[in-house]
Amino acid sequence: MAQEFQDKKDKIIIENLDLYISKAHILKNINTTIPEKKITVILGPSGCGKTTLLKSLNRLTDLYPEVDITGKIMMNGHDMLHPDVDITELRRNMGLLSQRPMPLPMSIFKNIAFGLKISGRRNRLFLKKRVEHYLMQANLWDEVKDRLHSPAAKLSIGQQQRLCLARGLAVDPEIILADEPTSALDPLSSKAIEEKFLELKNSYTIVVVTHSLRQAKRIADNVIFMYLGEIVEQGSAKEFFENPQNERTKEYLSGVFN
Repeated sequence: MAQEFQDKKDKIIIENLDLYISKAHILKNINTTIPEKKITVILGPSGCGKTTLLKSLNRLTDLYPEVDITGKIMMNGHDMLHPDVDITELRRNMGLLSQRPMPLPMSIFKNIAFGLKISGRRNRLFLKKRVEHYLMQANLWDEVKDRLHSPAAKLSIGQQQRLCLARGLAVDPEIILADEPTSALDPLSSKAIEEKFLELKNSYTIVVVTHSLRQAKRIADNVIFMYLGEIVEQGSAKEFFENPQNERTKEYLSGVFN
């Protein structure tokens, strides 16, 4: 497990990844790289395997006993699918933003402090400063600073999603995984999340699943286009959108199917 990346700019290298649910072949010989401190968008129509690939990165697929997965997911020189990997540490290193925000049933302050406390950081003054820091990172501080001890459930859905982003950042991840993070949000809240991703990529590696071509064009540095469990085309966003090579990619971009 001491293997180093061939390219230091690649944060994650996926090799020969196959995933079955029962006997259904969901991910088919996935080979790709996710560059460091860039936004990689996994793009494709519904049911193509985008979310399954995302969940494979932090091994949320382990929650389903009917899943069988083979291949390698290399990060920092280690295979994340190796049985000796510390799953808790792996998931701490990969903050997850889901389709619908899921704040914890507690106050705004406690939502952020929760991750800090479980990592052993319990000093009151420290917590206060770090909660403010992460809420500011998520562009939420000014909106909630006067009601930090109110229930998080009382926030708007857009605010809840930014709270969940702040909570994910509070455990100091290296990677942010986002599964259709704006699909349940209004346009203004969606724009706020996208703008925050563009800012955060200077410090984090970000992987976003979306079926929205417009969103992908706005935020992607790198694109992985999937169809029926396979990677059809991948590369820089500029090349993908301006000079697609695969016929199926051209059809998708022209709206023949979605």
